[in-house]
Amino acid sequence: QVQLVESGGGLVQAGGSLRLSCAASGRTFRTYIMGWFRQAPGKEREFVASISWSDNTTYYADSVKGRFTISRDNAKITVYLQMNSLKPEDTAVYYCAAGENGVDYRYWGQGTQVTVSS
Repeated sequence: QVQLVESGGGLVQAGGSLRLSCAASGRTFRTYIMGWFRQAPGKEREFVASISWSDNTTYYADSVKGRFTISRDNAKITVYLQMNSLKPEDTAVYYCAAGENGVDYRYWGQGTQVTVSS
């Protein structure tokens, strides 16, 4: 059974930092794309960042470029999202996802809340 478990969310002031973690288990993810998405209240879920497990290729939404960094730890089978210079508009539930390509994500975590106060 595939599991993606996010952690690291919380409340932070604007300008602060948080690091989210996504621990993956239940299958081999070597060829998968791992992504972070977020959904703010009343808004649709949006893409934040992704990383290829095989060659470390990364992509970012324009809104987070230069502030967020996605990375992975092969030994721990964990993906991270380092978030710096946080803004109130970054407030959302953040979800980890895994898929065989960068379009269709088959597996999703339960989400972790990030709240940025002004």
